[in-house]
Amino acid sequence: MAVRIRMKQMGRTHRHYYRIVAIDHRQPRDGRVIEELGTYDPHIKEKGERVTLIPSRIKYWKSVGAKASEHCEAIFKNFMKKWEEIESQKAAQKAAEDAKKAAEASAPTA
Repeated sequence: MAVRIRMKQMGRTHRHYYRIVAIDHRQPRDGRVIEELGTYDPHIKEKGERVTLIPSRIKYWKSVGAKASEHCEAIFKNFMKKWEEIESQKAAQKAAEDAKKAAEASAPTA
């Protein structure tokens, strides 16, 4: 199965937004997706707020041979670094919380 990373159009008339998805290349533009990888809303004024991405899943799909559309590649080029930093910060927070819970659980109660 040839997988593509492309945008699925959502929303209503004159107010479209897009989901960035991994999809079989034979599916229509708005067809059944394999996995959602992010969103893009061109109507948001603040350029930095227009895009949300899941970098780890995008990298996975690219590593197994998925090809991204031209528009998706441009979005990845502009916003991937920002979302990788956000993802690593969330992972570090989660690791710190897990360590704290483990320390609390192993501490003897008096």
